[in-house]
Amino acid sequence: MLQDRIGVISDEVSSNFIEALDWIVAEGLKFVELRVVNGTNIAAVSDEELCFVKQEVEKRKLQVTAIASPLFKCALDRSRPVSTGDVFGQVEETPRQHQLKLPRLFKIAKALGTRNIRIFSFWREREPSKYEAEIIRYLTEAAVMAQKENIMLLIENEDSCNGGSAREVANYVNKVNSPALRALWDPGNEVFSHNSPYPEGYHEVKDLLHHVHIKDAVTDSQTGKVMAVPVGQGVVPFAQQIKQLEANGYQGQYVIETHYIPEGGTQMQGTAMSLRGLRQALQEIS
Repeated sequence: MLQDRIGVISDEVSSNFIEALDWIVAEGLKFVELRVVNGTNIAAVSDEELCFVKQEVEKRKLQVTAIASPLFKCALDRSRPVSTGDVFGQVEETPRQHQLKLPRLFKIAKALGTRNIRIFSFWREREPSKYEAEIIRYLTEAAVMAQKENIMLLIENEDSCNGGSAREVANYVNKVNSPALRALWDPGNEVFSHNSPYPEGYHEVKDLLHHVHIKDAVTDSQTGKVMAVPVGQGVVPFAQQIKQLEANGYQGQYVIETHYIPEGGTQMQGTAMSLRGLRQALQEIS
């Protein structure tokens, strides 16, 4: 059943890891994705913290969908002005320093029972196409390392990065041309890039994706600013999108990364609202 394939990024529920896991179980979900654990980015956890995470996840019989790392959320060259975005506790470092994190990320992923590691495509340059060869080189080197370890690297479309749109992510994946590098499709993020998520954005990555994040968004008609909203209250047609994903053979999870907190409310409440919206969309197509 589609309802059995819903997951949640834990710190979208609560900054308290145990509280987040308990909520996930209480909601009847089977999958969790890991980004920040009790204030520490998952890419930086110690061996002791890793053992704690593994123990608590397994105790609840949850399955880890992916390591939602911030790898390659950094500037190609800090002397140039670039966009920036959420880093979830990570400090600014060089691309080579990020590359050196890969073996540790491989170890973390394997310890937690997943092959999937989210990555990005460096902070967005004013003219990304000018630096394409450099971006492709780093991504290719990372994919070569990942393939040797049977790890899947997933580039997410993120407006603050060079792979800001589905088309840009597809271009990188195609040019690297590695079985260890695929797309992480987030239709809500396509809205933040001021593009149409479905069918246009999805068409770009439909043959290249390996994982899906779920968020919804709207653009303020007066300010032009894009805002996260609960799933079902934005412009992403999730029932149609998921129906097409299933028709095209997608067998993975649908992982909520809502980014929405209701005014005066909590992360947990915002994620609960998106969970209800996602369940409604899945019910429409089941």
